[in-house]
Amino acid sequence: MKTYLVTGGAGFIGSNFIHYMFRKYGDDVEIINVDKLTYAGNLENLAEVEGRKNYHFVKADICDEEAIRQVFHDYEVDRVIHFAAESHVDRSIKEPLVFVRTNVLGTANMMNCAKEAWETGDGFKDGKKFCHVSTDEVYGSLPEDPDAYFYETTPYSPHSPYSASKASSDLLVKAYHDTYGFPMNITNCSNNYGPYQFPEKLIPLMINNALEGRKLPVYGDGRNVRDWLYVEDHCRGIDLVSEKGRDGETYNIGGHNEKQNIEIVKTIIEVLREDLPEDDPRRAHISEDLIEHVTDRKGHDRRYAIAPDKIHSELGWQPQTMFREGIRKTIGWYMNHLEWMKHITSGNYQNYYRNMYGDRKVLD
Repeated sequence: MKTYLVTGGAGFIGSNFIHYMFRKYGDDVEIINVDKLTYAGNLENLAEVEGRKNYHFVKADICDEEAIRQVFHDYEVDRVIHFAAESHVDRSIKEPLVFVRTNVLGTANMMNCAKEAWETGDGFKDGKKFCHVSTDEVYGSLPEDPDAYFYETTPYSPHSPYSASKASSDLLVKAYHDTYGFPMNITNCSNNYGPYQFPEKLIPLMINNALEGRKLPVYGDGRNVRDWLYVEDHCRGIDLVSEKGRDGETYNIGGHNEKQNIEIVKTIIEVLREDLPEDDPRRAHISEDLIEHVTDRKGHDRRYAIAPDKIHSELGWQPQTMFREGIRKTIGWYMNHLEWMKHITSGNYQNYYRNMYGDRKVLD
């Protein structure tokens, strides 16, 4: 039985990863979930696994050296799957130091504690690995050229405090490998979507607003392009890298689903109208009339697109979920979990929403 320390396991991708691992390995894996439970961390995401004897939750900040060292003392950790991060670009523009603290210092603390626990006199214990989960945003922006992609060799060129903090953490992880021989892999993924995603991100935000009959705020002309990856496909990729990735290597994980933001919004409207019953009163107000173009985000990258050639050729991974199928599954999940959505969009979320979108100029 391998023991996994999953940081940020109560968040979107982290909770999906924990569910995936238990579906795949059942009782043959032990998982320790370390999460600070900030606004995006929600233990409701893991209600189905709370009673498992091979699941343990530790509320802790990844920057807390004493708390993280204690986790490594209490458990013989074989894998660290490091999701914990501040991840929303808009928030990073308003509070950059929060992102530097969590994403850079928190990653350094996690590696220091793992290094201390795993070191032997002449290297590291067999079978240990630190998997650092990062983003394609570290590479910067691509031209609107369908033949241009991000590769593992693409130079870093971050344009927001968020992407700069993730680039910094990536470089720290690489440096620990080069300096100490620290066992690690890095994964850089494209935009994820699916169940349990906090509704500050584009897809759940648009689903929630459309169901509520609220305006759908789209930055600028809406033609910014992202490569969309269904979260379960991402979890499969991380599991593969954790088990079979070559030590010290970086693997890009992309979805082969490039879409303009405005196309995403229109697809959500179409699928909602297709899937809601004819007599559902919400159906009447869901239309493209809800779309509202607002002042663009500062430093908004135009296009991201990942080439996942390396993970495909070395590990046999490829995405299994195309966008139309994935968005239908995602919308279905949110419609079946309206109480979950209601809980996390009350209180502080309303203040956040007004702060992020309330003062943006509506474009003609």
